[in-house]
Amino acid sequence: MNKAVLEGLLFVVGEDGLTLDQIEDVLGISEEESHALIMELKKDYEDESRGLRIDFLGNRFKLTTKFEHKEYYQKLIENPETNTLSQAALETLAIIAYNEPITRVQVDAIRGVGSTSIIRKLVAKGFIKESGRSDIPGRPILYETTNEFLDYFGLSSTEDLPNIDDILEHAEEEVDENQDLYTSRYEEE
Repeated sequence: MNKAVLEGLLFVVGEDGLTLDQIEDVLGISEEESHALIMELKKDYEDESRGLRIDFLGNRFKLTTKFEHKEYYQKLIENPETNTLSQAALETLAIIAYNEPITRVQVDAIRGVGSTSIIRKLVAKGFIKESGRSDIPGRPILYETTNEFLDYFGLSSTEDLPNIDDILEHAEEEVDENQDLYTSRYEEE
């Protein structure tokens, strides 16, 4: 019976998912029993006759669709443009993910341009959320990424993000290579 209840709970909470602690609390069972129960249900969903699976994303267990059925889900989507992120949105999202919690003004300072409308769109899409107020004068809103962000990018937590130092080092190498190409092309003979 607990397995059926757990399946119903996962359906009811939808994208929010459930933590192991929530499963323990709601079902009134131990951590070991909760873990065994979720693993048993997860195994049931691995059968090829099932269209869903259970994933651990954003520190929560969630019902998700199977990757191997992706082509059918894509056919269902009428307007794929609504599900894509612009370069500016991706840039803003990366700044927030690597610096959370962060204010809009701080995002603007890093980007060098205003981000008000992009932040509004990212909140509407559910990729970021307000996470409180800063202690600085004016008490601006702090933003952080959501579990939907983690789901969208297939991450368990923000700790799974690529190391920013490695990215910056690689970018500097590319700049140096491009600089060499430029100077070697235009050197006076």
